[in-house]
Amino acid sequence: MKRCITLLKFTEKGSAHIKESTSRAHAFDALAEKSGVKVEGQFWTIGHYDGALVLAADSEAKILHLLASLAALGNVRTETLQAFTDKEFDAILKA
Repeated sequence: MKRCITLLKFTEKGSAHIKESTSRAHAFDALAEKSGVKVEGQFWTIGHYDGALVLAADSEAKILHLLASLAALGNVRTETLQAFTDKEFDAILKA
């Protein structure tokens, strides 16, 4: 299973329509499900980033395709990090 943590920043458009943010998030959940991506977590944050997603799928391509679709809507900019569980990281270190 591939997993990514995506950090989000509102664009000017996203900030102008911030009250619709949770509705957009629910629509994103539905799009993710159709795309074969599991949303393990969706958070609004205070600080340098406005939000974070934890996404999982059987391929990185599915996650990246979903994030490209999200970016195309113009409400957020993304920064994505590949993430590993402790067991996955131990396996990498043993290789």
